[in-house]
Amino acid sequence: MGVCMREPDSTSNYVGGSSRFGVEEAPMDAPLRALSASLLQLTGLVQRAKPQTLLHDALLILRTLVPFDTAWWGEVSGGSSKAAPRNWMHGSIGLSKGFAQEWNQLSTADDFARQSMRRLGMVLMENGPPEPGAASPEIEAFARKHGLFHCIAITVDLPESGLMFFVSVYRMSSSAPFSAQEAVLFGEFVSHLRLHWRRVLEGLQQPHAGLPWNSYALADQDGKLLFMGLRVGMALDAAFPQWSGTALPPDLMDSIGRKLPRTVAIGMACRLRLEPCGPLVAITIPSRHHNSPLAPRELGAAMLYAQGHSYKDIAATLGLTPATVRTYLRNAYALLGVQNKVELVAALRRE
Repeated sequence: MGVCMREPDSTSNYVGGSSRFGVEEAPMDAPLRALSASLLQLTGLVQRAKPQTLLHDALLILRTLVPFDTAWWGEVSGGSSKAAPRNWMHGSIGLSKGFAQEWNQLSTADDFARQSMRRLGMVLMENGPPEPGAASPEIEAFARKHGLFHCIAITVDLPESGLMFFVSVYRMSSSAPFSAQEAVLFGEFVSHLRLHWRRVLEGLQQPHAGLPWNSYALADQDGKLLFMGLRVGMALDAAFPQWSGTALPPDLMDSIGRKLPRTVAIGMACRLRLEPCGPLVAITIPSRHHNSPLAPRELGAAMLYAQGHSYKDIAATLGLTPATVRTYLRNAYALLGVQNKVELVAALRRE
């Protein structure tokens, strides 16, 4: 359904001179200068912004470069033929509070989102209403309700977290369609944003260096999630079946208001460690994981496989070959002493 524009991490070749030196301005000079200005703003923002507002404020900078009416960003899993896409946490501009929860209920029918998850690092663009019958009635109704008429989106991997990071921006029917040039500018900006965000997360995770990203999460003092590792998400999902992501379950939010650090038991067989992390709260699956027989990449592959991803999906997410993924999964089955996927899921929850 989407139109693939380019890989945001690849090198772009632009032609044009600068009018400051007496060279006639080329058509691409204005967007190049706009992109340069926005990236300088982004760099300054990263140096001064609080982590809990960084992504929101970065999208406001993007809005000056590629105008949009609404935006959505966050972390997702799924998108394969066997696993329904799921949003685990998000932020938004101009969208309703229940947007992500609504989307989770019909995500299986969202072909555009599935394509974005399968084509990691690629910008997808879709303008105007779909051809009659091209989208399910549920998706068409959802898009009309929230004014999602024109869209640009990109999904990228978050190495070893087990989840993917995405940014989507939308225009209503009363706004002009996105152009190919805007899609390129969007991809370049998000490529830099992703790099900055990863470095911010690495700095915040420093006290827990060595702990796999899939066993780690960050929340603000109100319990709103900034980052989620899949293993923490699975533990919360198992212990709190009605939990819909984005913010911590109320029981854990109550714990934030108490003296930290503290360890909280959730469900039947899992403990979470809550610790101060500057103005934030770090949520980790504690020490037993460090004695896991699985190497980080084996664990990451096993977690994704347990979620329903195919070998090909896992290879694309982790930057491996399908053959290497098969090897990691064979090792995981042997080291955990399991025979099938049901036993694998149970073993991973105990780990």
